[in-house]
Amino acid sequence: MLIGDKANKSERIQIKCFRSNMCQVHNQIGSLTTIKSHLIYYNVTDYKSLHELINFQNNYSATREQIISNHKVLVEQEKNILNDKLIQLDYSIKAKKIVVEQELLLELEKLNNRLSNLSSSQPNIFHVLVSYLKKKHLKLEIRHSKRTFDSKIANSLKSLTTEYNKANDRNQYIVSRFEDAVIESSFPQLDILDSKKTIIDEINSSIYGALGEQKVVKELEKLSDDYILINDFSCKFQPPIYNRQENDYIMSIQIDHILVSPSGVFLIETKNWSQDSLNDLSLYSPVQQIKRTNFALYIILAKLILNKHHWGDRKIPIRNLVVFINHKPIEEFQYVKILTLTDLLSYVKYFKPCFSSTETQMIANYLLNFMAK
Repeated sequence: MLIGDKANKSERIQIKCFRSNMCQVHNQIGSLTTIKSHLIYYNVTDYKSLHELINFQNNYSATREQIISNHKVLVEQEKNILNDKLIQLDYSIKAKKIVVEQELLLELEKLNNRLSNLSSSQPNIFHVLVSYLKKKHLKLEIRHSKRTFDSKIANSLKSLTTEYNKANDRNQYIVSRFEDAVIESSFPQLDILDSKKTIIDEINSSIYGALGEQKVVKELEKLSDDYILINDFSCKFQPPIYNRQENDYIMSIQIDHILVSPSGVFLIETKNWSQDSLNDLSLYSPVQQIKRTNFALYIILAKLILNKHHWGDRKIPIRNLVVFINHKPIEEFQYVKILTLTDLLSYVKYFKPCFSSTETQMIANYLLNFMAK
């Protein structure tokens, strides 16, 4: 069943459609709507089907390990690249140092030559004074060049040594703390993966619920076109319906499937529960839920006028079914039939027809119009 816009042949049953010689199906299953809304809200668009979501969950640990393994390779490759880079930088630093030293020595030699070329014998006192000042200036310049010789070399190599130190620090970090480097490298991917896992796990019950509902729909689709299936039937009541049996008010109802048939209406709640879920006291009883829906539907259908019988108004039978996909309780319940998927069709077909095809369609249209209000 697709979560995106496309659907394959087996999944188109979730869209309102009519097919000859097959059960008429209306509406998308409810759990799928919940899943799509949740994923859209969190901008998760990678997965187009329920099976893709389940595969993601099943493969999560292996995917996580694969990401870490991939980044171990990447960090190892980075270390090798750094080693090559350090060799290249070391060579470049040494080569440039030689060139700079030669340039500085040449400049120093020029200064010494200029000093040596200054004549000490001058024709007058003025030239003697000028010569003295020039010598003094050259001596200061020579002294300054010698004093700043090393700093000038270091400054000319600054960009290369900075790059070397940065590469060397990173290399030493990888060598001494390889696992930490791998974790840091893989964190962005792992963070996205873990976030998706959290988001998808939040709708885990809806995913498995949707799988169960899908199986029920595919089973009911085998029925003839005299049967009309309405998925995710829901409506609100204003004013609320007073429920005398429980002494409360029904403000709304929601049921997984309503099957309108020539033999009456079947309310079907699907449960894809584990054995632990069956024993979980915190989960709301599907038996209680379907009985409340039955009462509300009885009130709704009471206003529908069918072709009269000469004895009086005709009753529309409403039968309650809870279909369990995996485990099912061993107990039986009053007014509610507990079935497995394999028993569903035979149970539905067991009852004798009491409505014509026109009347069956009339009941279905009435419910669809009521739902649309």
